[in-house]
Amino acid sequence: MEKKIPASEAMVKVLESWGVDHIYGIPGGSFNSTMDALYAEQGKIRYIQVRHEEVGSLAAVTDAKLTGKVGVVFGSAGPGATHLIQGLYDAQMDHVPVVALLGQVGTELMNTYGFQELNENPMFADVSVYNRTVMTAEQLPLVVDNAIKEAYQHNGVAVVTIPVNLGTVEIPDTFISSANTYRTSMLMPDEKDIEDALELLKTAERPYLYIGRGLLGAEDVIKEFSEHFSMPIGASALAKGIVPDAYENLMGQAGRVATKPGVEAVRLADYILFAGSDFPFAMAFFNPNAKFVHVNIDKSTFGRRHKVDVAILGDAKETLRQMIAKGEKRPADKWFTANQENKKNWDAWMHSFDEATQSPLRIEPIYAQVNEMAEENAIFISDVGNVTVDSIRHLNMNGKQKFATSGWFATMGNAVPGGIAAKLSYPDNQVFTLSGDGGFAMMCQGIITQSQYHLPIINVILTNRSLGFIEAEQEDTHQTKFGVSLVDVDFAKVAEGMGAKAYTATNLEELKFAFEEARKVTDQPIVIDCKVEDYRPLPVEQLKIDPAIFSAEEIKEFAEKYQVHDMPALTELLK
Repeated sequence: MEKKIPASEAMVKVLESWGVDHIYGIPGGSFNSTMDALYAEQGKIRYIQVRHEEVGSLAAVTDAKLTGKVGVVFGSAGPGATHLIQGLYDAQMDHVPVVALLGQVGTELMNTYGFQELNENPMFADVSVYNRTVMTAEQLPLVVDNAIKEAYQHNGVAVVTIPVNLGTVEIPDTFISSANTYRTSMLMPDEKDIEDALELLKTAERPYLYIGRGLLGAEDVIKEFSEHFSMPIGASALAKGIVPDAYENLMGQAGRVATKPGVEAVRLADYILFAGSDFPFAMAFFNPNAKFVHVNIDKSTFGRRHKVDVAILGDAKETLRQMIAKGEKRPADKWFTANQENKKNWDAWMHSFDEATQSPLRIEPIYAQVNEMAEENAIFISDVGNVTVDSIRHLNMNGKQKFATSGWFATMGNAVPGGIAAKLSYPDNQVFTLSGDGGFAMMCQGIITQSQYHLPIINVILTNRSLGFIEAEQEDTHQTKFGVSLVDVDFAKVAEGMGAKAYTATNLEELKFAFEEARKVTDQPIVIDCKVEDYRPLPVEQLKIDPAIFSAEEIKEFAEKYQVHDMPALTELLK
């Protein structure tokens, strides 16, 4: 006699076959059959209860960003589904595979204006690469299997809507997942394009390599390339940590979320090799007259960010390898050594504040404590706002550690949910989340989930009582500073009520005590609420330090405002 199982159980087995070992969500009446299946399979796939579906979707996105594997989240009909949309757009914008399972009223109630009935398909059409409503119980495992393949194929969001009455229907236990037959391959660059890029390089006086997430895992090749061609390196924010921050040839990032050497180098470069990135601000911050070589596996990105002189469709790591093999070694020159010196000066300036004793705290002592405590394989999840600028600048990552944030969509509140994902996917790794008080307040209910599952995540809050990043934008556009002030919150007290071990730090002594105590905690989340000054991070994209461009009065005013002294411009170092 043919064995039969509930369709929802067949669906969960498909998830298991693709290596999914945990799934986020909140039960609802439209999702009860799936909850039965998760209960039956709980030894193989772990259900993680969140307190808001957005926490679940942001966690699923971070799973995908850190592991490369598909993240999975579910929401029940109506509001349970709509709450997912924020995290799904984050996945779409940062190009990572996520599957969202949506509950729906039973097929007999669809199109009758029933309770919590929502026509979900058009709502999720824009965010998804695959968006289907299951029509029969027998289809359920097949549609979910297809959804996972499409999410991987397009590095995007796949949405499956499941009417509640279909999951309980028993179907033959014969469905075979395609997980074992799914294959990916490396896209090889064309030899002629490699030659054209190298020919263009021969005429360059100030070449620059700018890397993105497409070079994840390519540290050795990137370093070899930099040293072979005597070429400084810049990185997108999402590429932070691919190359150790201490590496002398890494200048850092461009734009507002940036470093001084990163901004200056990319503005002066006359040849930019833009590899494995789709950095959205290239037109604003890169030298518009630079010869531009773009390497990407997505041909639609060519010309999107900058006029392209050579487009190389292919794997970025393999492209760098072939350029090293075919290209002549370029000797070190003034451009190369001046950038190295610029990095040294920048690092020295930043670290000069590491032991600042003022109250409220400066940012630098907080990151000094994080860096000192961080283990070799630590994972850092940064929220959005000034904290992104601070984390990009001050986290001293070693190349083995991992970093994630919300890049293109810039979703405030992503850090605490991301910490959950990081600890579940890498239970043996130390995990830090870094939030501003604005972002933490949005998704702080994720601390409850961290407590519920005994996840010893170190959650650091930078409380400046302001939406600081927006405040800076209002300042730059000469608007009235309005709507950006925040009421101070005793986040330590809030976190304690949610089951965390919590501390408040207002000065250097309290800060060091909190981090020392955090080292002792092994089975619950830690929250350290750092009360910091409402002080704008140095706007490196607006530097006024070059005497060839600015007056002595302008330079003095800028230096006094941002405590910038004895910091030469790259143009001065090039003389």
